[in-house]
Amino acid sequence: MPKLDIDYVRAQFPAFEDPLSAKWSFFENAGGSYVPSTVIKRLNHFMTSTKVQPYAEFDTSAIAGENMDKATNFFAEMINANNDEIIIGGSTTMNMYVLSNAIKSLLKPGDEVIVTNQDHEANIGAWRRLADHGMVVKEWQINSDTAELEIDDLKALLSEKTSIVAVTHCSNIVGSINDLKSIAKLVHEYGAYIIGDGVSYAPHGFPNVKDLGVDFYAFSLYKTYGPHLGLLYGKKEILKKLPNQNHEFLEGDIPYTLNPGGPNHEELSCLVGVYEYFINLFDHHFPEEDSSVRDKIQKVNDLISNHEKEIANPLLEYLSSRSDIRVIGKKTISNKDRAPTIAFTMNNKSSKDLSSALVKNGIATRNDNFYAWRCLKALGIDADDGVVRTSMVHYNSHEDVSNLIKALKAI
Repeated sequence: MPKLDIDYVRAQFPAFEDPLSAKWSFFENAGGSYVPSTVIKRLNHFMTSTKVQPYAEFDTSAIAGENMDKATNFFAEMINANNDEIIIGGSTTMNMYVLSNAIKSLLKPGDEVIVTNQDHEANIGAWRRLADHGMVVKEWQINSDTAELEIDDLKALLSEKTSIVAVTHCSNIVGSINDLKSIAKLVHEYGAYIIGDGVSYAPHGFPNVKDLGVDFYAFSLYKTYGPHLGLLYGKKEILKKLPNQNHEFLEGDIPYTLNPGGPNHEELSCLVGVYEYFINLFDHHFPEEDSSVRDKIQKVNDLISNHEKEIANPLLEYLSSRSDIRVIGKKTISNKDRAPTIAFTMNNKSSKDLSSALVKNGIATRNDNFYAWRCLKALGIDADDGVVRTSMVHYNSHEDVSNLIKALKAI
């Protein structure tokens, strides 16, 4: 396995050449990533040449529709799904609320829904609201010492009444990667649906949804190097059971039935550029190889994982060496068990003051509860002040980490 060519990677992202953004060591990737030039070119082409209503016979309209369809088809290949199992909507939060509103028709009062207190509110709030319709909501709570979800605690909550389990694949605060495949297998033993929130996982490697065995899986495309959209995967046999959430004349037209209003046309079209970027990454690192799209994505996933581990562990080691710093979650990345999303607090400073000090030293980061206030509350952390989160992706460099450590040493 070759090492990730970080110079090649960073050359694909115009932000690293732009005077406004290039001055920063960027550690706010969990809030939204930079985009490669392939995405920008696709967006520019759509807005310049094909900004018309798509799917008519004249060429500008036909090309617009073709590129929109390509985006859905390519992403289906990337995550090993069928084309008609992909819904691309305005955001993950919106997709989850639409799904929750639809799936409640399959439930009855007294059915049990399990959520965690480790998740972002997008994968908690939508399901908690089912209590308004007579469902019983249970909470799978983290270990307050380790911030981890423990499978035995889930086993204690599952029952013959369990209908839905909604769980994050990777926490946006703790950084831990939960064993979603094993969780899905367990949940299915009780005949329940498993819904995975992959927002904080997908930026570090696009999932193989069929291998995970999940019924639904969601992530944010603006955090995976694209525009502000959200992707929802659902097994077709379950999607067919859900009532239409769209126009009456779209009844039975999956996946449009779960996509009221549909996505922004130009943003959907430019998702082709995300696909092109990842295929280009494969071709650059494996020039003599050819394989299926999913196999290419898996090899790129491995490249990314190795690089992220290499840059994140020195930061985790430094933070853990400081007696005045509390690191949330695992203190090292060993075998794809943690994302390079690293949150921490400092004993003698508020997270707000610490974040401000880092920003003054050229580190683009922030403090917040990042919509995971239940998780922070369980850890005894003030949710208003929150934590400082330094989130990396594969275009971050050793130099970025060195700059961050230098800035922390100055505080």
